[in-house]
Amino acid sequence: MRPLDPRLLRYAGAARTTLAAGGVLAVLQTAAVVAFAWLVTQLIVRAIAGEPFAALSPLLAALVLVVLCRGLLLWLAEAVSARGGARVVAELRDQLMAAIGRLGPAWAARRSSADVALVAGRGMDALDGYFAKYLPQLILTAIATPILVLVIAWQDLTSGIIVVVTLPLIPVFMMLVGWATQAAQQRQWAALSRLSRGFLDVVGGLSTLKLFGRQHRQEARIREVSDEYRVRTLKVLRMSFLSGFVLELAASLSVALIAVAIGLRLLGGSLDLSVGLFVLLLAPEAFLPLRNVGASYHAATEGIEAASNAFAVLDEAREAAAVASVATPADEPGLRFDAVTVERDGVAVAGPFSARVAPGTLAVLRGPSGSGKSSLFAAALGFAAVDGVIAAGDREDAEGRRDAIAWAGQRPGLMQGTVAENVALGEERPDPALVSRALAEAAIPELDPALELGAGGTGLSGGQAQRVAVARALYRLHARGCRVLLLDEPTSALDAVTESALLTSLRRIADAGTAVLVVSHRDAVVAAADSVLDTEVTVDVR
Repeated sequence: MRPLDPRLLRYAGAARTTLAAGGVLAVLQTAAVVAFAWLVTQLIVRAIAGEPFAALSPLLAALVLVVLCRGLLLWLAEAVSARGGARVVAELRDQLMAAIGRLGPAWAARRSSADVALVAGRGMDALDGYFAKYLPQLILTAIATPILVLVIAWQDLTSGIIVVVTLPLIPVFMMLVGWATQAAQQRQWAALSRLSRGFLDVVGGLSTLKLFGRQHRQEARIREVSDEYRVRTLKVLRMSFLSGFVLELAASLSVALIAVAIGLRLLGGSLDLSVGLFVLLLAPEAFLPLRNVGASYHAATEGIEAASNAFAVLDEAREAAAVASVATPADEPGLRFDAVTVERDGVAVAGPFSARVAPGTLAVLRGPSGSGKSSLFAAALGFAAVDGVIAAGDREDAEGRRDAIAWAGQRPGLMQGTVAENVALGEERPDPALVSRALAEAAIPELDPALELGAGGTGLSGGQAQRVAVARALYRLHARGCRVLLLDEPTSALDAVTESALLTSLRRIADAGTAVLVVSHRDAVVAAADSVLDTEVTVDVR
């Protein structure tokens, strides 16, 4: 676990500004520390020498000014780190959500939604401790400590040597305790992930558990995982207190060693009082940033662990985008599969498959369950690894294909909000007339666009939810001028009359010049299609 992951600067531009501002403030804080020590030393030495108050008043006024400036700089450092941290966390969260969107549903299906939500939610929030406490001290350590050590060595070489010898003891202890803390934090994060997944699974299947009388067993399991998370958290806290004690002890002993050496030389007359007092005032300040880094490290470990998981997702999305970033024009505006094989985890799950669906065509894709129909749709959308060529609209690259396709999957994927917000999902300013048109074409004109839906689209029947999902695809088709419409089992929950109305709309849309491909086994859908494609054969539809 690196103190400052370079990927943070790559994915969050605000982090560079925060670091630069922190560096400037650290230099000013170091100058204030040196000035404070020098002014205090001069006041004490001159007062002992018997100088009158009038001669000391300019130094006293300067000391008050330095104290005020130092307080202002501390406040500015906290404000910059807090505000910069908030901007970085927001930027990283946006990047993470965008990366999950680019990776697509096939990627999300292989991961626990609780883990993804944990990283994007609590994990990103935990970065506040990293930016507000750990990072400012890390910057101050990198800047202030070397400067103060040089000033001490310049004034008193013996004290400088003692500082150089004893100072590395603190990082050594930090590394030893940090390794143990990192392992404990990883176990704590794993326990929190298990707790989140278990709770989400129980909530999702609560009705089934109640029906079969198994809810009490799951209650015991959640209690067991909660206890495990509590124990892991207390272990992390115990290590935090232990490391704080070790760092304080090492720093205190180092400063005490310098003080003893200065005292002995003052008594022997080999060291001037002004030099000894100046060095003695600077010595604790040289160790302070490093001690604060160790103390604040534990407040940042959860955020660093979550950031590592987030960076892994961002790296994966970046690699996928690099592969699919070449914009390649296609030779026709419809939908084309050329010798396409879909792979998942290196294993072929569909294909080889070849087909062409020209504009103005309503085609049906059918095949046995598990033959890869939905995988072919995912590949067309750029959400699955493929061998071969897929073209949609006039583009062969994944980003271009997505721009050309309007799509509705087997699961409606509705969200809490109004029907209109679900139909116009992704639009900043939904068009009410277009929402009504899409609902009418999806054979559900009677549904009120202002109707409020619960989480997951609760409040609608299965058939209604399915048609709202189709309306969403049709809204996108008309609003963005898509050339291809993909629908996965759009009539599986519909009665014959409603199915016929929807098929009439799809026929009209295809006749208007759209390439329409529907996954279905229903006889009515097959009868209404211009062509039937089979996942096990090669077909050319003109």
